[in-house]
Amino acid sequence: MTIIADSPNTASAANVPPTTRADLFEWVHGVANLTKPARIEWVDGSLAEKHRLIDEMVEAGTLITLNSELRPNSYLARSHQDDVARVESRTFICSESEKDAGPTNNWADPDEMRSTLSGLFTESMRGRTMYVIPFLMGPVGSPVTRVGVEITDSPYVVVSMGVMTRIGRTALDVIEEGAPWVRALHSVGAPLDRGEQDVEWPCNPTKYICHFPETREIWSFGSAYGGNALLGKKAFALRIASAMARDEGWLAEHMMLVRITSPEGQVAHIAAAFPSACGKTNFAMMRPTLPGWQVETLGDDIVWMWVDENGLLRAINPEAGFFGVAPGTSDSTNPVAMQTLWGNTVFTNVALTDDGDVWWEGMTKEKPAHLVDWTGQDWTPDSGVPAAHPNSRFTVAIDQCPTAAAEWADPRGVVVDAIVFGGRRSHTMPLVTEARSWAHGVYLGATMASERTAAAEGTLGELRRDPFAMAPFTGYNVGDHWDHWLSIGERLRVSGRFPRIFHVNWFRRGEGGRFLWPGFGDNVRVVKWMMDRLAGTVSGIDSPVGLLPKLGDLELHGLDLAADDAAEILSVDSAEIERDARDAQSLLTLVGETTPDVLWRENSDTIDRCREDS
Repeated sequence: MTIIADSPNTASAANVPPTTRADLFEWVHGVANLTKPARIEWVDGSLAEKHRLIDEMVEAGTLITLNSELRPNSYLARSHQDDVARVESRTFICSESEKDAGPTNNWADPDEMRSTLSGLFTESMRGRTMYVIPFLMGPVGSPVTRVGVEITDSPYVVVSMGVMTRIGRTALDVIEEGAPWVRALHSVGAPLDRGEQDVEWPCNPTKYICHFPETREIWSFGSAYGGNALLGKKAFALRIASAMARDEGWLAEHMMLVRITSPEGQVAHIAAAFPSACGKTNFAMMRPTLPGWQVETLGDDIVWMWVDENGLLRAINPEAGFFGVAPGTSDSTNPVAMQTLWGNTVFTNVALTDDGDVWWEGMTKEKPAHLVDWTGQDWTPDSGVPAAHPNSRFTVAIDQCPTAAAEWADPRGVVVDAIVFGGRRSHTMPLVTEARSWAHGVYLGATMASERTAAAEGTLGELRRDPFAMAPFTGYNVGDHWDHWLSIGERLRVSGRFPRIFHVNWFRRGEGGRFLWPGFGDNVRVVKWMMDRLAGTVSGIDSPVGLLPKLGDLELHGLDLAADDAAEILSVDSAEIERDARDAQSLLTLVGETTPDVLWRENSDTIDRCREDS
């Protein structure tokens, strides 16, 4: 049951601790002494607890209840207008050595950062409830499942963590059995004085998201939004977990995971890495346009992989929910996601319709005549601003997804047959290419680039290198991350069962800026070619960036695609590829001495192939 202590500064907080782990209780008690909450609540993960917290947030104005006939058990939250996305500039890796953070992370001295954070957290929870959330990343019994405890003063975080992870008694039992656990401390940084009226979305203009890889700790202050506050997500599942995986010999990656079944019964499991808002969720929930093909969802954002006792690469999704980008999601682009959102969903920063439902740009062809926008203001199509924030989100359980594979939570995971990298590129990269080797595949992943989207800070459309789609998420030196991938390849060499590695680009444009490839459900046509490659039934055409499909081997029947467009999306301009490879050298140089020599060789080989091809 939920255990509440009204005074963290007296023995009452210790009268009925729900844990026998002295290290856990002492940490909770120490945080309470620092932050001075009005009371402590140990979260049990029960449905009654969830309903109580939701009712409290509705009463406080943090959540708006949606029309129960249109969207049962669903709610809308509106964040502060300065708290809408990841804050990469305020995200730090506080490793003992600056070199271990690498040049692509913001590093801070751990002792100095602890001092800064201790000052910020002093009495930061005054007047609020301090929630203690034990949570599991991964299903019970998996060899890579890990456990954490998040302390937060945000009931929105508690409810969201209950969707995204396995919280409460299930996780606490794993800790009780002696498992090591990650400390995750979060505060919105908005203490309340006695009698002070709270705001609907408390946060603080000062923000820090700090990771201490050696001690497996996360400290997050000031933001209540997304991965800044749901610390099981990017902070644990990627930044801390990637460092754990390096030390323990597995991989924690920013990937989606699906099972594909052909009409003939061929089955393949594919893990794919795309930067945020570049198609991961659409791929994970693909509704194939080719008859007889089936895509089953195993995960849409994070994959943990390990080499099993037979030398095979296996994978699980450590999460239990989707935290997806709403704008652009519709019955035509992602019907599975729309079906998943039928109810039991928390929406953040979308628009509210006059009949009490939600709306966002791209959801329907016709814009509603009137809405209340994500800032709470009246909106019409003439307002000149988006009704929903470009990074507005939905939070919903995976088991509500109609395409969820029955085994999505199997602790044994699935064997990975193919790995796919891809970014949003308007030119240069072809629709699909296959790596020539594991090392070449690691090079493609290390140097992949994408045009920036609304999910992160920065100028929209700006091209940035995003190695493995992990640029904001790798918890240690990126060069060591590349080397770790290469070492996984050496371990796979024992069985000789390497997943094939591909690179895709759904976003290539032609004259006038139009997309050449229809994307969405038609992406199964590219997947079919990948599976044909796995089966050895088709060959590839060598190019400077890898093996390309022969035009006749890509299933285009029934697709409204001009012959010139089909040829264009599969073409490679050697001069462009050489310029791109030379541009990638700036990243390899930035990473410096930790860049594996083999990646420099792959870069040089790409340039040599371009010259031979020109």
